[in-house]
Amino acid sequence: MRIAIPVTKGKLSAHFGHCKKFFLVDADPESKMIMTTKTLTPPAHEPGVLPRWLHEQGAEIIIAGGMGQRAQQLFSEQLITVVTGAPCEDPDKIVQWYLSGDLRTGANVCDH
Repeated sequence: MRIAIPVTKGKLSAHFGHCKKFFLVDADPESKMIMTTKTLTPPAHEPGVLPRWLHEQGAEIIIAGGMGQRAQQLFSEQLITVVTGAPCEDPDKIVQWYLSGDLRTGANVCDH
């Protein structure tokens, strides 16, 4: 499975559309292990661009702090599962928590 996490200054970005990079993780859900990671610079943020781009990168899941309803719909159309309300932590920790079922999410910090 490939997981995408928007990051700014090495931590999950509170709003995915304002991130400077995307941390992409290939993980094995059976063994709950991170296999490979890479960091990519996304294209300029415009409506609909990031969901398509992440789909092209093979992302199946995006874990974000906040994301508007329209963006969530666009990710869904690209068959990418959206997880919102994640804490602004190190992306490796977030993925490990997700894989182990221990990711605690709060409110979606985006309301548009």
